[in-house]
Amino acid sequence: MKQFTLVILTFLSIHFSSAQINEFGLYLGGANFIGDVGATDYIAPNQLAIGAIYKWNRSPRHSYRVSLTFADLEGIDTNSDDPSREIRGLEFNNQIIELTAGVEFTFFDFNLHQGGFIYTPYLFSGVSAIQHDSLYYDSLGDVQTEDSSSIAIGIPMVVGFKALVTPNIVLALEVGARYTFSDNLDGSAPDSKELADRSFGNLNNNDWYTFTGVTLTYTFGKNPCYCGY
Repeated sequence: MKQFTLVILTFLSIHFSSAQINEFGLYLGGANFIGDVGATDYIAPNQLAIGAIYKWNRSPRHSYRVSLTFADLEGIDTNSDDPSREIRGLEFNNQIIELTAGVEFTFFDFNLHQGGFIYTPYLFSGVSAIQHDSLYYDSLGDVQTEDSSSIAIGIPMVVGFKALVTPNIVLALEVGARYTFSDNLDGSAPDSKELADRSFGNLNNNDWYTFTGVTLTYTFGKNPCYCGY
């Protein structure tokens, strides 16, 4: 919660120092993991994801966006359609904190000063830093946690639809996959060299996870002077 409080204070300081249109709000949704343990469904949220989001609307067609999201990633082999995973019977739960920054592009102009009901589909991408537990499986197949946590880098790929539902409230629905440069969110490729012999699964494929949810943001700030870039 200390990280969450810090982000809120940072966003509030931006509010007082910026003369552009800003959005600040909450994200609420679900997360599901795609890797070497558990089911392989692409969009099947089974764990809570919650966070904060800030946007600086640089023009009616693009925004700079930062978010901090807390979630659990869970994998249970017996929930998989793969018979070999069902027989293996491994499972894990990994708490993650994701900090993401990038650019959001809208399909249509989304001018917050236009008035009335406006809406548009959008795309978002950038870079993510994911703090997660370092896991491994013991000889009995039970998941264990190493003493230190790890940081993984990921690429978010998000598609969404948003609408200005009141003069100051934007509601959005989005689905976003995260490709990570890590194969150990599920403990299948331990970070420690001493545990390298406990690796299993497809070591050529890194881990993915997906967020599915809604954002509710409040708009504030003076009318921006939109530029042609």
